[in-house]
Amino acid sequence: MKVYGMLTVEELQQQVDTGEIDTVIVVFTDLYGRFMGKRFDAEFFLEDAVENGTHCCDYLVTVDMEMEPVDGYEYTNWERGYGDFHLVPDFKTLRKVSWLDRSAMVLCDVKENKTHELTEVAPRSMLRKQVNLAEDLGFTAKAGSELEYFIFQNSFQEAAESGYTELKPAGWYVEDYHSLQGTREEHFNGAVRRHLRDSGIPVENSKGEAALGQHELNVRYAEVLTMADRHALYKQCLKEVAEQQDISVTFMSKYKDGQPGSSCHIHLSLWENDKNAFPGNLTEGPIECSETFRWFLGGWIKHMPELMVFSAPTINSYKRYEAKSWAPTRMAWCHDNRTAGFRVVGQGPSLRIECRIPGADCNPYLVYAAAMASGLDGIRNKIEPPPMFEGDVYSAEELPEVPKTLREALTLFEQSEFAKTAFGEKVHQHYIRFFRTEVEAYEAAVTDWELKRYFERI
Repeated sequence: MKVYGMLTVEELQQQVDTGEIDTVIVVFTDLYGRFMGKRFDAEFFLEDAVENGTHCCDYLVTVDMEMEPVDGYEYTNWERGYGDFHLVPDFKTLRKVSWLDRSAMVLCDVKENKTHELTEVAPRSMLRKQVNLAEDLGFTAKAGSELEYFIFQNSFQEAAESGYTELKPAGWYVEDYHSLQGTREEHFNGAVRRHLRDSGIPVENSKGEAALGQHELNVRYAEVLTMADRHALYKQCLKEVAEQQDISVTFMSKYKDGQPGSSCHIHLSLWENDKNAFPGNLTEGPIECSETFRWFLGGWIKHMPELMVFSAPTINSYKRYEAKSWAPTRMAWCHDNRTAGFRVVGQGPSLRIECRIPGADCNPYLVYAAAMASGLDGIRNKIEPPPMFEGDVYSAEELPEVPKTLREALTLFEQSEFAKTAFGEKVHQHYIRFFRTEVEAYEAAVTDWELKRYFERI
C-alpha cells in the first residue's frame, strides 16, 4: 500500500530547496490530546532542530483547558520554576501537511533535559511504555480508531460568540448511511479525506451517522502508536479545514441532549510473528479464538472501570451513556452486537476486539495505553473474561453498569492499585490531579441549566 505525504529528512531538504515547504510544525500532545509546539522556519529546522530537537515549558503537562497552570502537581510547579523539557522529533512521523500552505509536521517524544529519559507523564510516553512491554511478551498491537463528529454551518468564532447556543447542524434529518445528505457535506468530508490521504494518513471511507450533521470518517488500521498519531492528526486536520471553510466541527462526546453522542470505537488485536494472535482452536459461540484473545479480553474488561477516566476523560463524556443510544451502558462482551461495550468482530486474520466505550473526546495515547496495559495484564495473569452475553445488553439489569460520572470514575482510578502498578505511582498521582481539576472546575461553575431552573422558581 502506497502511503502519500510521508517524508524523509532528505526529501524534506529537497522540498525546502525548491520552495515547496518553508514551515515545519513541531508538536506533541498534552493531557487533553491537543497539539502543542512551535512552527519552525524550515531551513532552521534542518540546520538545528533535526539534530537537537527543541524545548518547551514543562507547564504544558499541568495546565487546564484555559492554559492556566494548576497547583498540586509534583512533576512541575511554581516552586520548581516551570523549566523546560525536550521535544525530540520522531522522524517516522515527518510528513507534508497538505491542508496547510507549504508546511510539514513532525510529532515528538517528550524527554527530560537532564536524564534524556522519556517524560513519564506525557501521553505518548505512556503508550510507548505499553508497546515496549508488549514486545517483551513477543507481541505487537494493531489498532484502529473510528471517530465521529458533528459538522455545523457556524464558524468556530460565530459558535463561540453565540455561547454555543445557536448552532446550526450541517444536516436537517438523520443521515445514517444516507448518500444524499452526505453529498451536501462533501465539500468538507471530501476535502478532509483527500488531505488526510495526501498527508500520510490512509483513509478507508466516510459516512453519515445517526444524528443531524453527524459524520464518521475511518482511517486505515496500523500499529498502535502509529494509529494514535494518525488519530491526533485526524482531529487537527478536521478542525483546521473547518476553520478554512468558515464552518465548525466538534468531537464532544455529547454536544446536545436529545441527540446521539459521538464515539471513538477502538479496534485492537495482538500480532505474533506477523500473524494475528487472536484466532485459535478455542470456541466462544461463533468465535474461533486463542487463549491470548481470551486473556487479553478478560484483562481489558476487568480493568475498564478503574481506568475509565482514560476512555471518558471529561464531565461531558458521561452524558453519552444512555440506553438505546448506540453508546454502551453496561460491561459485557458479545459477538457482533452493538449494545455491548466490547464487540468482537472479524474472523481468522481479521479477528479483533472493538471497544465501544471511549468517546470522541478521548486522548488516543491514553485510551490505547489503558487498553494495552489492561489486556497485557490479562495475558500475564491468565484473566478469564466473563461469559459471552447474547441479547440486548441495555436491558440486562444483572450486568454491571459503566461509571456514570467523572467523579465516580475518578474515585475508582484513585483507589486502583493496578493503575499505580501499570503506569507508575508518579504518573498515577499526576493524572489523579488532572482529572480532579476537571471535576473541581465543573462543580464550581454556574450553568445555564441552573439559571433556567432556579432563577425565578426557587
